[in-house]
This record gives sequence, C-alpha cells and structure tokens, in this order.
Amino acid sequence: MTQVDTAKTGQGGAGRRGTGSRAGRAGIRRVVDALSRPGPWRRGLVLAASAVLLGLVLLLHAHITDRGGLGSLVETCLPWFGLVVPVLLIGALWRRSVSAVVALLLPGVVWLDLFGGLFGGGSHAASDTGLTVAEHNVAAGNPDPAGTARDLAASGADVLALVELTPEALVPYEKGLAGAYRYHTVQGTVGLWSTFPLSEVQPIDITDFGPLAATKPADVKLVSNRALRATVATGQGPLTVYVAHLGSVRLMPRGGFWTDSRDRDAQALAEAVAGERNERVVLLGDLNGTTDDRALDGLTSQLRSVQAEAGDGFGFTWPTRFPVARIDQILVRGVEPTSSWVLPATGSDHLPVAAGISW
Repeated sequence: MTQVDTAKTGQGGAGRRGTGSRAGRAGIRRVVDALSRPGPWRRGLVLAASAVLLGLVLLLHAHITDRGGLGSLVETCLPWFGLVVPVLLIGALWRRSVSAVVALLLPGVVWLDLFGGLFGGGSHAASDTGLTVAEHNVAAGNPDPAGTARDLAASGADVLALVELTPEALVPYEKGLAGAYRYHTVQGTVGLWSTFPLSEVQPIDITDFGPLAATKPADVKLVSNRALRATVATGQGPLTVYVAHLGSVRLMPRGGFWTDSRDRDAQALAEAVAGERNERVVLLGDLNGTTDDRALDGLTSQLRSVQAEAGDGFGFTWPTRFPVARIDQILVRGVEPTSSWVLPATGSDHLPVAAGISW
C-alpha cells in the first residue's frame, strides 16, 4: 500500500509541475503578444497620415499647382473636403487609434476656420430697408422663360441681373418683367432690370479670345458681349452695377480642368472694376467659379461676397437638382450687405441669388 501511495503521490507532483509549466509558457506568450501588438498610438497610422494630408490640402490649397486647372478644381470643391473628416473619424474610432484622432484636429480646425463663419450668422429674407439686388443665369436652354420671368418679377428685387440670354428668349423676359421693372437694358447675352432709372450704360468687353479659338474644347462656344456696366439712380445716390457672365469651365478627360476662357474674362473684369471711380459698386453674375478659386482673386481682392458676410451656409447655386458649388455671385464695395439668400428654382439649371444691401 505504501508503494502504491508513493507512486500515486509522485504522479500527482509531476502533473502539478506540468500544469504549472504550461501556465508559465502561456503567460509568457501573452506578454510577448501584448508587447508585439501595436498600441493606441501606433494603430491606424494610415488614417493619421490621411488626416494630416487632408489638413495640408485645406491649409495650403492656394499653393497647389494649377497646371491643368488642378488648383482651381480643388478650390471649387474645397467645402466638400470637410465630409472626409467624419469618415476618417469613424475609421479612427473603429481602429481605436489615438494618433488618427489627434491628427484629425488639423483638418477639422482648418475647415472650421475657412467655413465655420458661414453658418448661423446670416439671413434668408430681404431687409425692410435698403436695396434688394438679385442675379440669375436663366440658361440658354430654359424650357419656360415666361415662367422664369414671372418668378423673378415676384422676387421683390429692386435690381435684377440676368445672364445667358438668347435672342429667342429675350421677348418673353422683357414681357414678363415689364410690370415689375420700368427700366432695363440688354447688352449681348446679359441684361439688367431696375425699378430705378439707369444711365451710363455700356457693354464691357471682357473677352479676349486670343489663342482660345484654336485651343478651346469643341463643345464650347465663345461669345462676346458677356458683361455690362450701368449706373442705377437709387434714392440714396448712384450705384454702379456690373453684370457679367464669365467663360465656361470644362472637366476634360485629357486636358484636365479647362479654365482658360474663364480666367481671361475674370482678369479683364477685375481690371474694369479697378478703374471704376464710383465708391459704391455691385457685381452681379455667373462667374463660373467660387470665391475660394484663385482665378477670381483679382475680383475678390476688390469686392466682398454678400454670402460670406450676410448669408447662412454655402448658398450653393449649381446645378439646380443637387447644388454643389456657388458660382453665381453677388460681390459689393462701398455698401453693407444686410442679408443674402438663394431664391427658389426656375426652369434654369442655376438657382437665382439675392441680397439686401444698405448704405
């Protein structure tokens, strides 16, 4: 019995030693795995790098090369880069990456600095005092110019600018707006309607085709007489109004973002505005670019955007079905924007814009 007990005791001791050895090896493996596994700062490095890159694009967008119109395209889409921030944040939280979350502070702060001021401080309604101005690209292919004219006549604007007018549609616009506006002028494809007398009306030659006739895309038609200048005799003094429709832009499969016509027109228009002697100036038009676009620097350095100062949100105007950019602009100098808003859709592929201004 003693020998059997001793044998059993020996077998039990060996079993305990084996179990302890296996537990020790498992513990070592757990420690090694923990040390080799990336921590919260090392996880999601690709997400962190993407966040930093996004922040640099937002911060340094003005220094991105404009070869092939790349810089202009980036600046046109600049507000939409903000949508990437929550996408990266979701990825960072899923990966439990502290480094990615911290890196996202850069694009988040820069985007808010660029666009945060557009929200919560503006108005969507006309002011009871001052002057209401409006602009609309009525579209050459508008199927209902008469209906568009009725909608615009009911907008309450004191001064209304229309661009992309065609000879065929001019009569319906003149008839539809005659009851609301006593004065109007049409120069080429742009026109100005006003409840106040107009004087010193003249076309502004902003288009110097130069080599564009040979280099333009086949579907782009170069049209002159796309801008005018007029003096509006308001009850508070003369107001100079410019109406303009800058050249088209195209996203070309091989040529990139084609902006040559628009850029030349913008430069010529900026020179005309720079030579303007009247202190009070309003520019109404389809500029085929956002105010973030460097191509419009010549204009935005002289004039202020009513949407940026008195609007609420981005005020996107094109295309009508799903607006992605504000390319229809109201820019001012020497007057104070009191409100800015987007009018309801018409038969055009652009939305009309309006603003209240005061002296």
